[in-house]
Amino acid sequence: MAPTNGRTAKRPPFGESFADVPAAELDEVAAALSEIEVDAGTQVVAMDTYGSGIYLIERGEAEVMAGNAMPVAAVLGPGDVFGEIALLLTGERIATVVARTPMRLRTLSNVEFSRIRERVPQFERSLRRLAVERAQ
Repeated sequence: MAPTNGRTAKRPPFGESFADVPAAELDEVAAALSEIEVDAGTQVVAMDTYGSGIYLIERGEAEVMAGNAMPVAAVLGPGDVFGEIALLLTGERIATVVARTPMRLRTLSNVEFSRIRERVPQFERSLRRLAVERAQ
């Protein structure tokens, strides 16, 4: 994974999970995001490792694999996020995510999330709702 130009305020495509989040909150989150590019086949996060932030897919696709057998549980694309369960609920990754295609990801570290958390309550509620749904 290689950082490209670091932080950028350009708003990425937030998915349906964030449809009810006010534009001002999405702009606040966008300003705190960093950008990275990953090659196809890159393992972005690994199951049972410490999670230190979330990822938003701006371009490309990723495969989510859970459990020891590692079947593909889901395919994620632009606007989808991952890493929210570790950030908000468990601290630990519950799945492995591998880039299916070259990807551009936007990342929100736990440090940046803590810094903006009070200013993005609806974003946090939407992220938490997604985490609880996926954790079940």
